[in-house]
Amino acid sequence: MQAAIITEYGGPEVLRIETQEDPQPAAHEVLLSVKAAGINRPDVFQRKGNYPAPPGVSNDIPGLEVSGIIKTLGKDVQGMSVGDEVFALLAGGGYATEVCVAAELCIPKPKNISFEEAACFPETLFTVWHNLFQRGNLKEGDQVLIHGGSGGIGSMAIQLAKLFGATVYTTVGSAEKAEFVKQLGADNVINYQEEDFEEVLKDKKINLILDSIGGSYFNKHIQLLEPDGRLIHINAVQGAKVELNLLKMMQKRIWISGSTLRSRDLNFKINLTLEIKNKILPFIESRKLVPAVTRVFPFEEVSAAHLFFDSPKQYGKIALKMYS
Repeated sequence: MQAAIITEYGGPEVLRIETQEDPQPAAHEVLLSVKAAGINRPDVFQRKGNYPAPPGVSNDIPGLEVSGIIKTLGKDVQGMSVGDEVFALLAGGGYATEVCVAAELCIPKPKNISFEEAACFPETLFTVWHNLFQRGNLKEGDQVLIHGGSGGIGSMAIQLAKLFGATVYTTVGSAEKAEFVKQLGADNVINYQEEDFEEVLKDKKINLILDSIGGSYFNKHIQLLEPDGRLIHINAVQGAKVELNLLKMMQKRIWISGSTLRSRDLNFKINLTLEIKNKILPFIESRKLVPAVTRVFPFEEVSAAHLFFDSPKQYGKIALKMYS
């Protein structure tokens, strides 16, 4: 197989395509002929040496989500066949032309969804569903603030929140990105280069916040949230250490949580996959929910894809195309 290898930690130029032995599926796994892979922020962190793979997962091949065709069934795999088109969540190794994945983490790819679109679902969809819905208990009528609305996570979160009847406020960093998230359904867009989101939203009744920023945003969120509000952290790019006024949190009964997905055990991910199949797959089949894929790069241009991902011009999702 061909795989994009992190030859050393650093910039996009450290990614190099090399030939490796074809993987063999273990029991309860399938071998996929990968057609596309999604690019995510954790891939960049791993490339820089800041996000090591969990035990048992290759640390030199990034990639957390793929789509493809089942090539081989491992022992004891039931209900699946060679030739099935699927997309799947991985713990790593997705930047490759072949990959083994637990069969129970595979979701059938609808025929009206491209391989590139399908590959850009798993990491963002699983992350958003777990955090906004399972942990954040999003419900119809909620007013939700989503930071970084133009990114992969943000663009998925906007669409899902709207599908389930929430009012969505989001922050972006340019007029172009503001227009992009409006097309996804965001109700109110704040350009943080021009406005302070706390000032803009001070009179709104914010019930739920999905935050990837941390740092100085933390106490602004405590101030903004309504009583019984929920604050969910999925990253902390501005800083992980904050000062918390416990009295304010107790007075407003604010629920603070956060999570990472990659390190969760297989059983958790299998249960999450089942819930997404039952509750979200119908939206995918009807194309009411589609990843906002804005760029597709050939696999051999993986370094260029990462260079573009690192640029401030990037928004939506970027896919790597493994086939000609």
